[in-house]
Amino acid sequence: MDKIRTFFTLPFFTQRKYIICLWLILAFATGLKQYLIGSYNNYKIFAFVYHHTVQKLPLYVEYPAQYFDSNHYGPFFSIIIGPFAVLPDGVGIVLWNLFNTTLLIFGVFKLPIKESYKVAIAWIITNEMITALLSVQFNVGLTGLLLLGFGFLEKQKLFYTSLTILIGFLVKLYGIVLLAFFFFIKQKFKFIGIFAMVAIAFFFAPLLITNFAFLKTSYVDWFHALIYKSSFNESVSDMANISFMGFMKKVFGVQIHVLVAVAFGAFMLGLILLRKSQYDSLTYKLLLLSDLLLCLVLFNTNVESPTFIIAFVGIGIWFILVEKSNFNLFLFIFAMILTSFSPTDIFPKFLREQYVKPYALKVLPCILIWIDITFRLLTHKFNQITQKEFQHE
Repeated sequence: MDKIRTFFTLPFFTQRKYIICLWLILAFATGLKQYLIGSYNNYKIFAFVYHHTVQKLPLYVEYPAQYFDSNHYGPFFSIIIGPFAVLPDGVGIVLWNLFNTTLLIFGVFKLPIKESYKVAIAWIITNEMITALLSVQFNVGLTGLLLLGFGFLEKQKLFYTSLTILIGFLVKLYGIVLLAFFFFIKQKFKFIGIFAMVAIAFFFAPLLITNFAFLKTSYVDWFHALIYKSSFNESVSDMANISFMGFMKKVFGVQIHVLVAVAFGAFMLGLILLRKSQYDSLTYKLLLLSDLLLCLVLFNTNVESPTFIIAFVGIGIWFILVEKSNFNLFLFIFAMILTSFSPTDIFPKFLREQYVKPYALKVLPCILIWIDITFRLLTHKFNQITQKEFQHE
C-alpha cells in the first residue's frame, strides 16, 4: 500500500503541467481518431448549425444526406461553432476538441481550492473526459464554462459571470443553474443590469450571419425541439435518458415525469439555499456547485453517456472535500467503476450490455453521491469548519 501511495505522489500525478499536457494530447488524439475512422456525426450536426443558419435553412429538422439525428442546440451556437465549421472537417474536429478541453482546463484550475486538489480533480475526471471527447460533443467545454462561472462569481466578476452563464444557457440551457448563486452576489442590481445587456447581445448575435425573421423562427423551433426530445428520451431504452427518471423506470417500472423530477430538485435546492448562515463558507458553496452539476444529469432526460463529464466533475469536487471514510471511499470507487469505466473496454462487455445499459446503472453512483451531498448541505455547519486546507498548500 505504501508503494502505491508513493507511486501516486510522483510529479507526473501531482503537478498541473503534466495533466494539462496529457489532456491536450488526448484532445488532439481523440479528434484525429474520430475523423480518420469517419465517426464524427455529432460534429457534422454542429458544423451544419452554422451552415444552415447562413443559408437560412431550418435548424431542427433532420438532414439524412448530411448527418444522422437532429440538432438540439440553440441558434446562438452558430456563432460558437462558426470558426470551426468553416475549416476542413479534420482540422475543425481537432481544434474543436482542443477548444473544449482548454475551457475545461481553465475551469478546473480556476477553482478556489489549493493546487493539489485541482490536479486531483483533473485526474479523477480524465476518463470521463475521454468518453465525451470521443463523441466530439460540447459537454467538455460546457463543464469548463460552468466551473469558470463559479470562479468568476466567487471573485464577483459580474461581466464574466454573465458571459459564462449565458453561453451555457443559450447553447444548451444548462448554464442557467449557476443563477442559484445569485444570492451570493453582493451587487445584485448591478449584476442584473450586466446580465440583461449581455443576454440581449447574445440573443441577437446570430444576426451577424442571418436575418431577424429566421432567428425568431429558430428560437421558437428550438423550444419545440427540446420538448419533443425530452418526451422521446423518456421512451427509449439504452442510449439516452441515463438519468434518475430513466433509472426508476428501467429498474422499478416507475414513470416519473421530468417536470416532477425538476420540481423536486428545485425544492431541495430551495431548502439548501435557505441556510443563509452558511453563505460565507467556501465548502458549502463548492458542495452546492457539486450538487448542481449532479442535478444537471440526474433530473434531465436528455442525458447520454458523454454528458456524465458534468456529473463527474461534481463527484470529483465532492470527493476532495469530504472526509475519507470507508463509506465515502466505497461511493467514490463505485462511481469510478460503474459510472466512469463501464462504457470502456476494461469493463466486462456482458455486464455492460446485459445490466448497465438496460437498467441505466451508470447513474446509480451519482444518485447515491447526490443524496450524500444534499444531506450535508441541509445539515452540516460548514461555517464551523476551517477552510484553509482547501485554499492553500
